[in-house]
Amino acid sequence: MDVQAPPPSSGPDVAVTGDLPRADESAHAGDSVVTMKSALWVRRGAPPSMPKPHRHDDVEVNLVLDGRLDYLFGGSYVSVTAGQVAVFWAATPHRLVGANAEESGDVCWVHIPLSTVLSWGLPDRDLGEVLMMRPVIVPAQAVGRDLGAMFESWCHELIDDDAATIALLEAQALVRRALKHYRETAGEAGKRSPAGSGDAMRNVTVMAQFTVAHYRDPISPSDIARAAHLNPNYAMTLFREAVGTTLGSYLTRCRVAEAQRLLITTAMTTTEIAHAAGFGSQSSFYDHFTRACGRSPGAYRRALR
Repeated sequence: MDVQAPPPSSGPDVAVTGDLPRADESAHAGDSVVTMKSALWVRRGAPPSMPKPHRHDDVEVNLVLDGRLDYLFGGSYVSVTAGQVAVFWAATPHRLVGANAEESGDVCWVHIPLSTVLSWGLPDRDLGEVLMMRPVIVPAQAVGRDLGAMFESWCHELIDDDAATIALLEAQALVRRALKHYRETAGEAGKRSPAGSGDAMRNVTVMAQFTVAHYRDPISPSDIARAAHLNPNYAMTLFREAVGTTLGSYLTRCRVAEAQRLLITTAMTTTEIAHAAGFGSQSSFYDHFTRACGRSPGAYRRALR
């Protein structure tokens, strides 16, 4: 296995430790989101500088040993405190915010390419939870002991093929335990019926990835179904069973989250934001945003800025 900083191109790369992977910047209507190359990456230490939101097609794991992490995750604020583990699909733009983003702390990160996670054969309901665009946060004690030492060993093991295999098995066990604990403690929301075969979940993943990549464009649930070469009615049923929400709601959630982020972090007008987030009209933007957030876009911005 070669060890190097990933170049700014598409596709998963080899293991890398240390600084954040190199990135391309993709500008959207005056706002920049850093798109990092998918790569197996591990780090332990104080939180890195994140001056801009970034995204990458990996499953990210954060373990906070000391201090806390405050994220702007899409359009929502999320905190991970000492003694907690967060697992999330990092395709949603996210960055550290607040004073603690510049403070010292002891935090462990690992990025695992989504393609690698898909090869693990996770239970359908667990993979569906990963694709929900929200962090799964559980107590560290629910996923293992002496996790800090384990992350520290990964920083050295990922430069060796045999040891890297062991590290990935440990990472898989950590993710499985976190998702299992969440499923067992999340109530009915975590007890959805399985979606079916592995092929079915691969189709669900294709639809989720297509939605996250293209929600700014004028796409519909039928377009998303076609991306997976599925009949729209079948695709919508399959997606709802796996992820717990409809394709239309998932698409709207992506657009609302992007609008929330732009309202918080830019001076763009609501008309500009409606277009940048993928809403077909100003009235559609106001309707969906108000129903999702309980207030109009203008009121939301005034409350949070």
